[in-house]
Amino acid sequence: MDKLKKLIAERLERELQASTRRHFVKSCVSGMGGLALGSMFLGCEGPKKKSGGGMQLSERDLNPLAPMAPPLSPQIQSVIYLHMAGAPSQLEMFDYKPELLKLHNQECPESLLEGRKFAFIRGRPKLLGPQAKFEQSGESGNWVSDYMPHFKQVVDEVAFLKAVHTDQFNHGPAQLFMQTGSPRLGRPSIGSWVTYGLGSENQNLPGFVVLTSGGKTPDAGKSVWGSGFLPSVYQGVQCRSKGDPVLYIEDPDGMSRNLKRKMLDAINKINEEDFQTYADPEILARINQYEMAYRMQIEVPQVMNINDEPEYIQQMYGTEPGEESFANNCLLARKMVEKGVRFVQLYDWGWDAHGTGESTAIDIGMKEKCREIDRPITALLTDLKQRGLLDQTLVVWGGEFGRTPMQENREGKTQSFKGRDHHVDAFTMWMAGGGIKKGASHGQTDEIGFSGVEEKVSVHDVHATILHLLGFDHEKFTFDFQGRPFRLTDVEGEIIREILA
Repeated sequence: MDKLKKLIAERLERELQASTRRHFVKSCVSGMGGLALGSMFLGCEGPKKKSGGGMQLSERDLNPLAPMAPPLSPQIQSVIYLHMAGAPSQLEMFDYKPELLKLHNQECPESLLEGRKFAFIRGRPKLLGPQAKFEQSGESGNWVSDYMPHFKQVVDEVAFLKAVHTDQFNHGPAQLFMQTGSPRLGRPSIGSWVTYGLGSENQNLPGFVVLTSGGKTPDAGKSVWGSGFLPSVYQGVQCRSKGDPVLYIEDPDGMSRNLKRKMLDAINKINEEDFQTYADPEILARINQYEMAYRMQIEVPQVMNINDEPEYIQQMYGTEPGEESFANNCLLARKMVEKGVRFVQLYDWGWDAHGTGESTAIDIGMKEKCREIDRPITALLTDLKQRGLLDQTLVVWGGEFGRTPMQENREGKTQSFKGRDHHVDAFTMWMAGGGIKKGASHGQTDEIGFSGVEEKVSVHDVHATILHLLGFDHEKFTFDFQGRPFRLTDVEGEIIREILA
C-alpha cells in the first residue's frame, strides 16, 4: 500500500509540474507576452495593445491584401513568371554555338572537367553539338532555334540574359534558389514577397496565383510558392485548369450562400476572440483566408473559365478546354492579370533532358516540350500587347539552371539517347514587357556555351531587377525575422540596368 501511495504521489507531482509549465507557456503567449513571442516567431512588431484592453488593429492587420503603393515609381503592375521545371537546354533554344557543332563527338577537354561537380557525367564525355537549327530572327537579329518557330514572331519584344549563373546543380535546391533566393526551405517565394509589398488590386481574387502543367509539381514541391516566414496569407494559391479551379470551391449540397455567411461569421467571431487573447498574427491571416475563400467562390469560376474566350483566341493559344495544359495556363495568366492579380506563376514540369529515354532526349523529348510552349508563349505576349497589358506586365521565362555542352554519360559510357547534364555556369533567361528594352541581348558565353565570359548575372540580380520594375529598392525591402532583417536578394544582387528601357 505504501508503495502504491508513493507511486501516486510521484505521478501527481509530475502532473503538477507539467501543469505549471503549461500555465507559464499560456501566460507567455497571451497579452504582451504573446506580442513578444509573436515578434520573435513571426519577425514583426504585431498589432498594438489598447490602453483599455484588447488589440489595436491597423488597416493592414484587418486586410493584409489591401492594395498598397510601392515606395518608388513602378514601371509594371503585374508579373507572369514562366518557370520551366527541370531546366531546358539553352543550347537547343537561344544560345547558338556553331563552334560546338564543329566539335560534335570530340572528347571533352580535361580542363572543363577538373574540379567541377556534375550530376551524372562520369569519365570523359564527348561534346554534343546543338541538335536544333538556328537562324537570326526579327529586327534584333537574335538567334532562335527551329524548336521555337512561333516565338520568332515576338523575339523583338524580349530581352535575353545569356549568361545567368547559379550555385545549385540539383533540381530541388536550384528551384528553391530561383524562386525564393535561398536553396534552403523556409524563405518566402518571390510571389509572396511581391504580394506582401503590394497587396492585391482585386479583393475577390488572390494576389498570387499558381498554375501547374506537365503532370507534376516542381521537384522542390509547393515550397517554391510558399510564404516562408511571411504571414501565410501571402503564399501562392494553386488553381487548376482541369476540374474545379480550386479544390472544394463548390459548397456541399444543402449549403446556401446565406448559411455559409452565417457560418463564417460565427467562425470569425471565435477567431477574433482568440486573437484578442493570444495576439497571434496568423489568426488574422486565418480570418482573411476564410473571407478570401468566400469571395473567390463568385469570381474564380468566371476567371478560370476559358470557354467564354473567342474562338480565334483559343486557336492562337492552342488551348484544350477541360484539360490541364501549358496553353490553357498561359491564357488563364492573361485573364488573371487582366483582373488585377499581382503575380501569376506558371510551372511546367518535364524539362529534365538527361537522354535516358525518348521523353528525356534533347532531339526528341525536349523538342516536344518546346512544341508545347512555343505557340502559347507567343500568343501570351501577342495577346497582352494587343490589349495594352504588356506595358504594365512583366513576363519572365527560364529554368533553374542550364545544360552542359557535353553529352551526358553514366558509368563513363555514352548513352544511346542524346542528353545533357545539369550545368550551373551559364544558362539563358528572358524578360519582356513594361520597362524592358525590346530586342536586347545581355551577356555572352564562350564558344561552346560552357561559361559566361561577358556580362554575367546571378539569380539575385534577376530578383533585384524584377523588384526594381515593381517599384522596390531590393536592399531596403525587408522583413524582420529571428532578430535580423531578411530580403529576397539576401546580401547580394544588382539591377541589370542594361536590359531596362
